[in-house]
Amino acid sequence: MAGQDPALSTSHPFYDVARHGILQVAGDDRFGRRVVTFSCCRMPPSHELDHQRLLEYKKNLKALYVVHPTSFIKVLWNILKPLISHKFGKKVIYFNYLSELHEHLKYDQLVIPPEVLRYDEKLQSLHEGRTPPPTKTPPPRPPLPTQQFGVSLQYLKDKNQGELIPPVLRFTVTYLREKGLRTEGLFRRSASVQTVREIQRLYNQGKPVNFDDYGDIHIPAVILKTFLRELPQPLLTFQAYEQILGITCVESSLRVTGCRQILRSLPEHNYVVLRYLMGFLHAVSRESIFNKMNSSNLACVFGLNLIWPSQGVSSLSALVPLNMFTELLIEYYEKIFSTPEAPGEHGLAPWEQGSRAAPLQEAVPRTQATGLTKPTLPPSPLMAARRRL
Repeated sequence: MAGQDPALSTSHPFYDVARHGILQVAGDDRFGRRVVTFSCCRMPPSHELDHQRLLEYKKNLKALYVVHPTSFIKVLWNILKPLISHKFGKKVIYFNYLSELHEHLKYDQLVIPPEVLRYDEKLQSLHEGRTPPPTKTPPPRPPLPTQQFGVSLQYLKDKNQGELIPPVLRFTVTYLREKGLRTEGLFRRSASVQTVREIQRLYNQGKPVNFDDYGDIHIPAVILKTFLRELPQPLLTFQAYEQILGITCVESSLRVTGCRQILRSLPEHNYVVLRYLMGFLHAVSRESIFNKMNSSNLACVFGLNLIWPSQGVSSLSALVPLNMFTELLIEYYEKIFSTPEAPGEHGLAPWEQGSRAAPLQEAVPRTQATGLTKPTLPPSPLMAARRRL
């Protein structure tokens, strides 16, 4: 309930809107763009909520999907369409049934009210007296030997001579380290859907990608996030999800220790890749005076790309601990990852019953930016001062 959620307390400036459950964050779409659902059926009358308040939610709109449009809405749209910019008009798409969303969004992540589901079933049953045929999807195909997106870390290791750091992650991190650390808003900007698809196709076919050809430093940043998001299992694993949610219940002085304990339960491969990525994000945060991306801002971007539940989508209340955990990994990178404890020991977090530690094995040696030789782990820079979370 909103009143029990610290992120949506009664003192929150948007509590009057949030308590109705009108707006929900529903993960990302297939191109990494944040999805927000607007449930019109939950709109209270104007005497209970000032509808003008909803106009305060402003975002750079990439697409607007309207499901179950009424005849009035369709007629009104046709009348106003000549007066609306052509660019915005292309962003609006109408769907008669929820099933049509599958092609554009990760449907299982959507937070759909039960009354909308019932209405959708009613519409389908009334459609010429029968249920519309289900959307046809092609049968799954085995991945290519050179596949880079949508396959497991183990698959990538097996197909890349045992290398632990996936090539896409290594190439994007190396490129951004060299040319993008001081780019303002790094990881905040989106990229052309067509460009992202093209680069994914090249990588999946085993062809070289030269980011200089695209002239946009934000493209490799988007590719990095897309790679993480399309892993079959999140880098932090489904098993760690509930433990991570408990991080907000831990005393501030124990949270770094809590992070180390949670990471001990990761498979060694996941731990090595996570350490490599967090070392890079820590380096990005140290340039925040230029790029405006401190550990908190980076955590907001990467939290849901590193961990998500095995079923459904993370709730709004889960965003607080997920982002906090990610921020701790970035801010206290040197403390958390320089511990002599190794992953693979399925211990409990410190607020649960303890477990044993094991020696940490160093992961991988150095590499060059463009080769396929063994990758390098990022340096562990010491920070003169750390803020306490």
